[in-house]
Amino acid sequence: MNNKDLVLAAVGELFGDRDAAAVDRWVSPTFTQHSALAADGPEGLRALLSSLPADFRYEGARALADGDLVALHGTYHGLGPVPMVAFDLFRVADGRLAEHWDALVPVVEETVSGRSQTDGPTRIGDLGRTGANRELVAEYAEKVLKGADYAASTDYTSAVTYLQHNPEAGDGLDGFGAAAATWAAQGKNVVYRTIHQVMAEGDFALVQAEGEFGGPVAYYDLFRLADGKIVEHWDVIAPIPAELPHGNGLF
Repeated sequence: MNNKDLVLAAVGELFGDRDAAAVDRWVSPTFTQHSALAADGPEGLRALLSSLPADFRYEGARALADGDLVALHGTYHGLGPVPMVAFDLFRVADGRLAEHWDALVPVVEETVSGRSQTDGPTRIGDLGRTGANRELVAEYAEKVLKGADYAASTDYTSAVTYLQHNPEAGDGLDGFGAAAATWAAQGKNVVYRTIHQVMAEGDFALVQAEGEFGGPVAYYDLFRLADGKIVEHWDVIAPIPAELPHGNGLF
């Protein structure tokens, strides 16, 4: 079983079946938790499972794996009054879930682009370009996202096709630019301070970062690439809580 299959099987039993015994089968005794929803270790995860409501369910959209990291993109139902779009990032070690990070935001029914926060392609292609795509997105993250060199965006992003799933931004670089101007007028400048992880599988690449967006936030940006350019974007921008139920930090 590869790491992606392992994580999907574990999440299916843990959050699909809500089987507390699955913690013993899939989770490392030294499991490190970064989520704001659970305390540290296997017992923190077990307590979270026991607290889930009867109508809880997880709807997966896509998954990608890179080395010991596996990322899931999907929607949680039943965690609150509205469904929550989420990125979950797991580190696998010795056949067990060893570490977990996540970020969640509410589903937005009406988006500027007309696309949802999770729809679009799910099948991973261009596996031979994994390394090149990871390198391109890592450079984009440092130069454009963190470095704010927006003039260089066209070096990385297609000027012909750029499909947007951020609920407040339209398609294309112009669509994102218009959204960024609106956010700035609201006191929410897009600022990336630290790039924590860049992972890729085939034509998909995920950036995990922290910064500011009207306050401290976690950024998860998922990109789809074609012919060496970014052509599609999904994201979650989640506020960083002042307190966490553990001492591990959100990253």
